[in-house]
This record gives sequence, structure tokens and C-alpha cells, in this order.
Amino acid sequence: MPLELIAFCVALVASLSLTVPVRQLALHLGMVDQPGPRKVHLTPIPLLGGLAIYLGVVLALLATRPDPAWRQIAGILVGATMLALVGFLDDGKLLHHQVKLFGAMPIAALILIFVGIRAEVLSEFIPGRAGIFLDGCLTVVWVVGITAAFSILDHMDGLCAGIAAVAAAFFVILAWSSGQVLVSTLAAATFGAALGFLRWNFKPAKIFMGDGGAMFLGFLMATLALKLRLPRITSSADWMIPIFVLGVPILDTTLVSISRSRRGLLPFTSPGKDHTAHRLSNVGLGQKGAVLALYGLGCVFGVLALVIRYVPGPQDYVLAGGVILSGFAAIYMLEKCPYERQQKH
Repeated sequence: MPLELIAFCVALVASLSLTVPVRQLALHLGMVDQPGPRKVHLTPIPLLGGLAIYLGVVLALLATRPDPAWRQIAGILVGATMLALVGFLDDGKLLHHQVKLFGAMPIAALILIFVGIRAEVLSEFIPGRAGIFLDGCLTVVWVVGITAAFSILDHMDGLCAGIAAVAAAFFVILAWSSGQVLVSTLAAATFGAALGFLRWNFKPAKIFMGDGGAMFLGFLMATLALKLRLPRITSSADWMIPIFVLGVPILDTTLVSISRSRRGLLPFTSPGKDHTAHRLSNVGLGQKGAVLALYGLGCVFGVLALVIRYVPGPQDYVLAGGVILSGFAAIYMLEKCPYERQQKH
């Protein structure tokens, strides 16, 4: 049986079954998300669901041991565990929220660099230590950006877990097709864990993953993108492929960053009902319809990631440019959709 299938099944069963006792633990500890003006749920919902996702991924990796490069696996798990713990502390109101963005996320990125996981984009054009240093800086920006994007994406039932599952599924396909066993197995474990949790998190949600789960998933998504290495077939823009796979959280984060900045708000410290899903819900799709629409958009982005590998240069850059322009056009239209505006403090 392929390692990817084993990892998927172990993570799926573990996450699906462990979410129930984790929910009881959250209720026992009093870790619940209360309704409020910036929330879409109307009754208290237990947090801590990210613990089931975390255990699902870890158990899947222990069951498969996909690669002899245990130094890198250990680095990934250390960084992911640290972010999950910080997120859980934040869920319990035991930590200032800025510690995540300015402390935990950059440290997690540095851990990846320490074990040899980093971007390899700018060093292809800038030789020597300068290129390596710039790629290190890019790695920190990427890890912080994607982790934060998933953190703020967890604002509607089933959204964060479902988008993570869709992205992980495409990472499985891309890594498996290029023979990257570690990447495909880690992606399969993430896919299974997110999908198992989604059984309890899709509307109406019985439990939320909390910031610990969202940051854990975001960090794994950023890591999978950094580890993905594809044999160049015809495209010269293969570095764009992970960006396409993670197109939905990138689009949503870009939207709220532009929208909130225009209103004089700090993008990552001003939570509110102004995300893509909120706006789609307000134009008639409803919460469930908005979430399903973003699942579909995630699949479209994933298919583009598969297709661009076979597009010869410079047509690949034309395709990528068209997608980027379409993204900004979508942001322009979404900004005109009704949404609840936050007040400056």
C-alpha cells in the first residue's frame, strides 16, 4: 500500500474519531468561542479542535516514517508544534495575539531554514551568499504570510479546514507525480486530518479548530510549498505553482489587507466580517454557499497549478499574469459587495 494512502487513512480516522473526545475536553476546560458582533455563530462553540488535526498528522507520520531525512521532519514538527501550542494559549486568552505574528511565526520560519528548508527562487538569479540570504528573508515572509492567512481564514464553519484539504490534495498530486515521498506523504496526512475534522466543523459546526489548528495547518501549507520541487517540463514559472495551490487564502488575505488599509485599519489586528466568505454570503449565497464557492475556487486554482507546468515560456508568465489581473479584478468587485465595517479604535 502506498505511503500516501496509509498516511491519509491514519490521519482521517484519527482526526475523525479524536475530535469527539477533544470537544469534551474543550467543554471541560471552558475553552469555548462565545458569540459576538464579529462572529457568525449564535451559540457558544467549543474550541481546541486543532488538537485532533495535530494528532492526526503526527500519528500518520509516525505510522509511515516517509523519509530518512528525519532532521527535516523533526524541524517541521517542532515548528508546527510550537505554533499549535501558541495558538492554543491564545485560544485560552493566555497570550497576547501579537506574540503569534511577531514572535512565533518568524521563529517557526527560522527553524525551517535551520534544517535546510527554504525558498530557492532569488538565488537562481543572484549568485552567492546574497541570493541565499534573500531567499532566507523570502522564506520568513512566506511562512509568516501563509500561516497568518490561514489564521484569519478560520472565520466561517468549514472554511479553513476545507480550503486546507483542497490545497493539500493538490500538493499530494504534484509531489507524487515528481516522486517526492516526504512531501506527498505529509500532504496526504494533512489532507486526511483536515477532512476528518471537517465532518464535525462543516455548518452547523460542532467544534472549531481554534487558532492552534489554523496556524498548524497554515504552517504545514507553507512548508509543503517550500519543500515542493517539480521537474521542469516546459514551464519556467514553476515557482508560481504553490502560489496557485494556495490561491484562496492569498486572495482573501490580499482583499482584507487592501480593504482594511484603505479604511485606516491594521489588517491583521482588526478582525471583522469583511472577508471574502462574508461578502459572498451577503450577496445571496449564504454561509454554506459561500464556503462551497471558495472550495470550488480552490479547485480551480489547483487545476491551474497542474496546467501551468505544461505551458511553455513565456506563455506561462502570460497565464500567471492573467490570473493575477483576474484576482485584482475579483478584489475590486468584492470590495463593492456589502460587508460589516469595523470601527477605528
